[in-house]
Amino acid sequence: MFTDEYFMKMAYQEATYVLEKDEVPVGCIVVHQNRIIARGYNLTETLNDVTAHAEMQAITAAAQSLGGKYLIDCTLYVTLEPCVMCAGALAWAQISKVVFGARDVHRGYQSKGLALHPKTEVIGGIMEEACSALIKDFFKSKR
Repeated sequence: MFTDEYFMKMAYQEATYVLEKDEVPVGCIVVHQNRIIARGYNLTETLNDVTAHAEMQAITAAAQSLGGKYLIDCTLYVTLEPCVMCAGALAWAQISKVVFGARDVHRGYQSKGLALHPKTEVIGGIMEEACSALIKDFFKSKR
């Protein structure tokens, strides 16, 4: 059975893959009809682009896969709560559901008092401990 935890594990795999590239380990997938149609991970360092977040990569790939800019009937799974930029892009894409792992109390869109599209369902805290530990361990290794 396909559950939110099942798909979050796939997003988590994307996050661990990018550790080799010395990027902040955030991974993301987009699912449509229980099928992964897009994957993404942070590429901000690799591309020298502050907008190259995992969600932005996955949104673009999903839109190309579907042949349109709206991600209605899609779910985005991401290991870290989206930032303001990514939340805006998700709202414009009218994604149906967002599931995130770790909360981002400093830079997450919710901490800024923002919301996604009114029809978007949001679920946070799926695999929260594992997703949070991945990010914390990465930054500890940088100190």
